[in-house]
Amino acid sequence: MVYRVIGLMSGSSLDGLDIAYVHLQERAQKDGWDFQLVQTECVPYTHAWRKRLAGATELSAREYVVLHADYGHWIGQEVGRFIAAHGLEYQVQLIASHGHTVFHAPGRRMTAQLGDGAAIAAETRINVVSDLRAMDVALGGQGAPIVPVGEGMLWREDVLLLNLGGIANVTRQGAAGGRPAGAGAERVAGGRPAGPAMERVAFDVAPANRVLNALAGDAGMVFDRDGLMAAAGQVDEGLLGRLNVLAYYGMGYPKSLANEFGLEEVLPLVRAAGLKTEDALRTYVEHLVEQIARAVEGLGFSGAPVRMLVTGGGAHNGFLIGRLRARLAELGVEVVVPEAAIVDYKEALVMALLGVLRWREENNVLASVTGASRDSIGGAVWIGQEV
Repeated sequence: MVYRVIGLMSGSSLDGLDIAYVHLQERAQKDGWDFQLVQTECVPYTHAWRKRLAGATELSAREYVVLHADYGHWIGQEVGRFIAAHGLEYQVQLIASHGHTVFHAPGRRMTAQLGDGAAIAAETRINVVSDLRAMDVALGGQGAPIVPVGEGMLWREDVLLLNLGGIANVTRQGAAGGRPAGAGAERVAGGRPAGPAMERVAFDVAPANRVLNALAGDAGMVFDRDGLMAAAGQVDEGLLGRLNVLAYYGMGYPKSLANEFGLEEVLPLVRAAGLKTEDALRTYVEHLVEQIARAVEGLGFSGAPVRMLVTGGGAHNGFLIGRLRARLAELGVEVVVPEAAIVDYKEALVMALLGVLRWREENNVLASVTGASRDSIGGAVWIGQEV
């Protein structure tokens, strides 16, 4: 069966709403899924929407709930416009919306994503899956990263996967050096084994585009295009040392980051160094590359050749990718940047698959990744179709 689904993703970098209309079909041998990205679009946030989303943590409870509803209706309207623009009326079977993360405190068993699923369903009259992280967090998990189940089903050949979004996160699906893991296959959707045991782990590494974009903003730029400003700067060793010893980096996984870490701890530390923008960006790029390299080493890769698939907005930063390639080559890791559509819409595509798994009532969050008490079927379902 082919599932025709729209996946929605809003990242912490606040660049816009990613919309991906995809076709998904499980392989006959039950060892993964095939996909086709049919239509994609990023709807840039207006200044007003960026301001409302960025300021959500300061709202009263009443104001927050109003924003949750308003944003959900806006998402629904944008999806409706997308459907009309691409002639997709009566073709979309399901919408899977990640929402926009505002609060993330798994230690208190709480996570909150803006974008009311009921509002999306009401606007589109299409069934919606939302709140994909909530069940895992309620079970004591980190609720993040959320994409590894989808990565394992869509990109099984890549041992390492890195997403360079507002936050950088890494996934390992396989034993160190790319060797098959030992006996005891990991259970995935529907309770079926995922072939050879994958030993899949994933975690947030460090703030990425959210900090880089904020630093570029100090020079009046929305972002550092292709890393040209960073390339013109010099590394400040003192600042680099202070960044690299932040407590989060010494924690074991599973672990995840809230946006506040980048904006309230890391960014003030960088700005306090009083560097010119180019030097601040150059130093932060080096910090990010070093933390990714440490994460890879901690996962057991230090010489055996493997591939790392890199996606997310940061994959367009040529200077960052160049530094990453040079550093990870020392560990035998080849950095692979796929076609632009996968770079930009991988997470929206994965949301679509997670929504399908939820609709099929199959596990779509792994306890081995998040640290929850068990695997779970995450997501609230809103029936938008009329009977």
